[in-house]
Amino acid sequence: MSTIASGWLTALFLYDVAEAIDLSTVNNLIGPTTASRVGPRPPVPAYIQYARPPITIDAHAAQLAPTADWQVRFKVFDYGVVSVALTRPLPASWDDLVAEGLRWDADPELPIQAESLCRHLLERLRPALSRPRTDLLSGDYLVFAITRLTDVTTADALLATHGVTIAQLLRGEREPLSAQERDDVLRQRLSYLTSDLVVPTWNAAFVYDTETGASSALEIIEFANSQLLEFRYYDARLDAELAQIYDQLQQPSSLQSWFGRRFTRAARQVHSLFIDVNELTDKTENALKFAGDVYAARLFTLVASRLGLEQWKANVREKLKTVDDIYRFTAEQTAMARGELLELMIVLILILELVLFFAGIMT
Repeated sequence: MSTIASGWLTALFLYDVAEAIDLSTVNNLIGPTTASRVGPRPPVPAYIQYARPPITIDAHAAQLAPTADWQVRFKVFDYGVVSVALTRPLPASWDDLVAEGLRWDADPELPIQAESLCRHLLERLRPALSRPRTDLLSGDYLVFAITRLTDVTTADALLATHGVTIAQLLRGEREPLSAQERDDVLRQRLSYLTSDLVVPTWNAAFVYDTETGASSALEIIEFANSQLLEFRYYDARLDAELAQIYDQLQQPSSLQSWFGRRFTRAARQVHSLFIDVNELTDKTENALKFAGDVYAARLFTLVASRLGLEQWKANVREKLKTVDDIYRFTAEQTAMARGELLELMIVLILILELVLFFAGIMT
């Protein structure tokens, strides 16, 4: 039976830290950094490019001490996300891999250490942050990557011999899964060559590939998780803003209603929210293009579907539509209120003229 000759686990912890991050300022604050680039999978020209490549920062470059037994690196995205990646080698035994995977998945200290590292980095990056967050929305994901086995094997052979273990590892269960659950986990997988494999789930992924291929898969998985985090933030923000706007519109009528000011204020607030969130979502969705690389595009689509990314995007789009409908309603209410006010002023002027006429002041 083959054993693991080389491989690594990367625990990703992603944080929404600001509305935007000026990457050129980050370079000036940190010093030499690396702009990320996804390597093409097939040996053909590929057009995989970031609109604004995120910046990769080693913990030593940021003058932050690595966590015990973990290598630490950061990735800074211009749309306000910082990813903290903690990496360590995999054990040689498959049984040990499952045991260690369970331990790492349940380790309560890892999230605390990752957030502490992120906040220390943010202190260095503060001048580059636009509208920084106080409370950090976070997400996490585990990537188990095997880059070499003692016996060279195909993806199909690997699934035949270790499929039960891989499914158990990804589900984080101590006992072997049922055949139905195992098949459900392994059904959503992707291979380009006979010797590579990616099996993503909603909280973890298994990768069997060369070192370069595994690193490229990690980059795509990390990017998909950064998008998920952003759309979770937009969804929560829209929920909070809509609740506030509903309360404002349901307030009892007051003198301001006669002048349309209540609806004018709400219309401005809604319109500003619509433009702000729409601009940010467009920026996030267009951050990375997969043109000319079918494998990378398929891998991103598969990972995104397992994360439920499209559902979060649909939620945000639906709420943006609601925001747009509210804006149209408040604009109409403002116009009606001002029209009623104008009619009232005309009636008052006519009454005043009649009063003055009968009083003999006007002839």
